[in-house]
Amino acid sequence: MTPTPLTDLLGFDPHLVTLALAPAFMLAMAGEFWHLRRPGKGRDSASYTWVDTLSNMTLAGLYQAGDVLAALFTIVVYNAFFDFRLFDIPFNAWTVALLFVVQDFFYYWFHRAHHRIRLLWCSHVVHHSSEKLNLSTAFRQSLTYPITGMWAFWLPIVLIGFPPETVIFAVAISLAYQFFIHTQVVDRLGPLEWILNTPSHHRAHHGRNPEYIDRNYGGILIIWDRLFGTFVEEKETPRYGIPERIKSHNPLVLTFHEWQAMLADLARPGFTLKQRLALLAGSPEAAATIRQAALRRREASDMESGEEGQTGMERVKGIEPSS
Repeated sequence: MTPTPLTDLLGFDPHLVTLALAPAFMLAMAGEFWHLRRPGKGRDSASYTWVDTLSNMTLAGLYQAGDVLAALFTIVVYNAFFDFRLFDIPFNAWTVALLFVVQDFFYYWFHRAHHRIRLLWCSHVVHHSSEKLNLSTAFRQSLTYPITGMWAFWLPIVLIGFPPETVIFAVAISLAYQFFIHTQVVDRLGPLEWILNTPSHHRAHHGRNPEYIDRNYGGILIIWDRLFGTFVEEKETPRYGIPERIKSHNPLVLTFHEWQAMLADLARPGFTLKQRLALLAGSPEAAATIRQAALRRREASDMESGEEGQTGMERVKGIEPSS
């Protein structure tokens, strides 16, 4: 990656920002854990358990391993696209501020796509699968994000003319910020609720209550949700997890269960090409509807086969079937 003043300013590769912040993450988790152990300070859904926390940390390790390998590919691709940039954007305080806004806009669409396209949801569902919400939940990520093209959503920013390492830095800072909103300890933040993605907004995002599903996609800012009609305010206490609840803490099951379900759907006979495309690229709800319709057709077919068999037996006995 071509060096820029950002490397000199930070003193390390911007790709390592989240790793550099690891001590702050661990300290925050320890503080939250201590706070929640005090009587009356937290719901059961906020509590830390060994099995859930260990699962989250293992998933984080798998995600980081995949991210290291993907970074080698991402750097090459970003630098190649940067050669075709539209503008030469200087490095200063104003352009860095602009970059954070632009990055957040593209993060919104990355996040929304990973909820609304079944193939992409196969990766993102891992993050939503826990029925608890505390700071350790932020570590619950999928190593399959490179397969579903997480890196591709920021290519337009590189093409605009922002240097690749500054784009990677902005994404890393966004993800670091989002670590701190995975909590039930912090209540509403007053006027900041209008602009920032806050713990309250993100609690709603993680809720499986019908009114909360597929809402509040913002990264650092909540303004995109307000602008594009996906904002919802936290009112009813969220119930965390996914509608089709998964009762497992096995990191491999959590990582691949939706991939397995999607491939099983695609392998089933009797679907048209249009239906198979919907199972792959439609919303998770569309896939469920197609799958349920196929199940009803199969049950109806089984019933008809059973009735025909019964009719044949009655005729052999010389008995007319009843009307």
